[in-house]
Amino acid sequence: MNNKILEFSSISKKVFMALAGLFLIVFLLVHLTINLFLLLGDGGKLFTASAHFMSTNPVIKIFEVFLFGGFILHIIIGILLTLKNWASRPVGYNQSNKSKTAFFSKYMIWTGLIVFTFLAIHMMNFYFVKLGLVQPPDGVGKHEFYQMTILLFSNKVYSSIYIVLLIILGFHLNHAFKAAFQTLGLNHNKYNCTIGFLGTAYSIIVAGGFIIIPIYFMFFF
Repeated sequence: MNNKILEFSSISKKVFMALAGLFLIVFLLVHLTINLFLLLGDGGKLFTASAHFMSTNPVIKIFEVFLFGGFILHIIIGILLTLKNWASRPVGYNQSNKSKTAFFSKYMIWTGLIVFTFLAIHMMNFYFVKLGLVQPPDGVGKHEFYQMTILLFSNKVYSSIYIVLLIILGFHLNHAFKAAFQTLGLNHNKYNCTIGFLGTAYSIIVAGGFIIIPIYFMFFF
């Protein structure tokens, strides 16, 4: 009975992690769309209007709670599952087991922690500033996100680090997209190739879309 409970608990964790991951995947597309307004050349008017709407709309504020909860749930379950997998490995696993699993599949926990670091930096520079928990840069108001973006991405060191972290995010998303479908039992030989293609396309579009923004402000603004 205890084994069945533990097995169910493990499966439940994987399902919740997959659902939280898919939720975050949808959010990233919305977030990218708004951020691409920065490239319109209108002085940030549409971006600022969108950011103001996202900051003041009560429905969005409620959504933010679920979003933050989704991030925390995804991270905690990912760590718990990884620790469980490590604990269940036989003695001598590292020396004798030659896994054929893809590199970024084997090291999802590490790419995930790097993504978490990226998220923490991003939130400190924008979201926590909006909440008043972090002081905005000198001469910039806490709701002047367009000016904050210009200031941050004009710094080539910051932008270069940001781009590297986004590349790692892309690899993480590529595996996460496919793994979520597999965990939820939605994979099938007939359309696994399609799921794989969509996962790769999604990760390239999202990571590439975000990467374009610092490149624009470093070299073309």
